[in-house]
Amino acid sequence: MDYTVTIDQFEGPLDLLLHLIKQSDIEIEEIEVSQITEQYLNYIQKQEEMNLDVASEYLNMAAELIEIKSSHLLPRKSKETTDEFEEDPKERLIRRLKEYEQYKNVVSRLRKLEEDRNLIYTKEPSNLAMYKIEDTTLSDEITLDKLLEAFRELLKRKELEKPLHTTVTKKEYSVSKRSFEIREMIRHKKKLSFQELFHEWSRDYVVVTFLSILDLAKKQVLKIEQSHNFDQIILSAKEENSHES
Repeated sequence: MDYTVTIDQFEGPLDLLLHLIKQSDIEIEEIEVSQITEQYLNYIQKQEEMNLDVASEYLNMAAELIEIKSSHLLPRKSKETTDEFEEDPKERLIRRLKEYEQYKNVVSRLRKLEEDRNLIYTKEPSNLAMYKIEDTTLSDEITLDKLLEAFRELLKRKELEKPLHTTVTKKEYSVSKRSFEIREMIRHKKKLSFQELFHEWSRDYVVVTFLSILDLAKKQVLKIEQSHNFDQIILSAKEENSHES
């Protein structure tokens, strides 16, 4: 038999025995002690001829195999002199080989799982604060939806009140300028109804005024309240801002 592997490629004598059994293409339960012992001893001898150190555990297994082979060559003991609880040496060897094979298969699967896991790359958790949806509650009772509803009602009313013929003049508006005007109005009057802020009627003016209200509410400058459903929405200065000049 041509041996192409060396003793250091096995994890122990059971590993070597399992290798020899698979080479013979037989099941563990079908091993012939005399045949497997001969193959094992030949292998050990080859290693020694190659000037390789053979570990004592391999030599111990060789001695155990020789003992099992010898016991099978000797005449069988009668049932009266045989201990019924004594395990047959060959059966014990087969059991150890099967247990070792199961252990080796589990280790192989775990190694494969480890290799697969090493192909998976992870990243540190990202900060998702920038994607957080801002709370649209403008006060304890007023939400953005309510403010939008009031704005739609205002547009309807203004549309009905609009004269049949109007002359539109172009005028520039900015959110910052309109926000300053609203703050000044509230500083003098203390409280204003939502409708009072829309005393001009043009698309630019109405849009800029509404955006200014939202901007001031977001900056916690305005306090927006409504006593009951469908009541007027009242705007006033926040307490921390009421004393600002």
